[in-house]
Amino acid sequence: MDIESKGDLLFLAHRIPYPPNKGDKVRSYHLLSFLARYYRVHVGAFIDDPDDWQYAAYLQKLCKGKVQLYPLSRNQALFRSLIALTTKKPLGLAYYQDSSMAKWVQDIAKHYCLKQVVVFSSTMAQYLKYLPASLSTIVDFVDVDSEKWRAYSKTSFFPLSWIYKREANTLLDFEKKVAGQVDASIFVSPAEAKLFCTLAPDLSERVFSISNGVDIDFFSPDHCFPSPYNPENKALVFTGAMDYRPNIDAVIWFTKHIFPKILKEVPSACFYIVGSHPAKSVRALTSHDRVYVTGSVPDVRPYLAHASGVVAPLRIARGIQNKVLEAMAMAKPVLATPEAAEGIELPQACLALIGRNVEDLVIKGINLLRKGDELGTGKIGRNYVFTNYRWEHHLQFLSQLLNK
Repeated sequence: MDIESKGDLLFLAHRIPYPPNKGDKVRSYHLLSFLARYYRVHVGAFIDDPDDWQYAAYLQKLCKGKVQLYPLSRNQALFRSLIALTTKKPLGLAYYQDSSMAKWVQDIAKHYCLKQVVVFSSTMAQYLKYLPASLSTIVDFVDVDSEKWRAYSKTSFFPLSWIYKREANTLLDFEKKVAGQVDASIFVSPAEAKLFCTLAPDLSERVFSISNGVDIDFFSPDHCFPSPYNPENKALVFTGAMDYRPNIDAVIWFTKHIFPKILKEVPSACFYIVGSHPAKSVRALTSHDRVYVTGSVPDVRPYLAHASGVVAPLRIARGIQNKVLEAMAMAKPVLATPEAAEGIELPQACLALIGRNVEDLVIKGINLLRKGDELGTGKIGRNYVFTNYRWEHHLQFLSQLLNK
């Protein structure tokens, strides 16, 4: 199909949708790639990592339309958020508020005959007011972000607990307002969509779910990689952006309360934390015996391929965890909490590695390292994601929504 056969589409994202190397960018990239097959896509997004400027040319080639990327200064964004505390505005909206982006959105609407608008993340929905109200619009909220902040408020001390609760309440009001104005609201799982419908029942007819997927050819056990581990080690690995609070909480909890008990019974065990921008508290975990923090790596697949098991000990989680799907696609057993597995209807064999508390995770971790994947959860998991979590299968529903 001619990519311009359906006309021009505007795609807005809070972070450059490439490369697909962290949770939100995996989803936004696959959505954008799908849309670019059928539309001339104009992309507006922010860049919060200077290394990502090199990918502007790739996006231009992919989308064929205008690509406008603006730098996002963390310090300036935090200052805007601080000022927003004196208002009733969500801090996240202030964080991504930019007059240049607003003007660019207006210019795109003025110079091109837009057929559709797709907004990725609730914070970018603030730019819809600069577009004609008659435009067909879809917002991918991904998760119910307001509930994430509510969870943060329950595990924080004052004044952060107050700030997080405030953000939860103001952001929920904004999420409801946006969902009431657009043609369709998308969430990453039926559970997230159902949750939002309980919070905004009058909007349920326009709320849908499109699950995350996994690139089953890229994350395949058939690839051969040199091992990053010492041959005598039995490695447990965690992958993810290590400046993200739920990931930070997960690896600290696992390192302090679970891994030492596993190591005592399995002396050859080691724990690798693989991911970009590790926070100071994460880097400090290397003081624990046989715990390693890699920082950013060119490719996470060697760490997955040669691990004895992948761990996902998340205590705060929303939606679907890409790290779990990617590990399953690599035919790896995944030792996880119920929170990490939320949104994924795991096969029974894979459910056997879900640990509900410290003791449960310790026992299952020890058994995994001693006996290996005796239940065959790796192979079962690979077959499961091959059948149920291919991007092209899930994104067909997006096409239906666009064609309504």
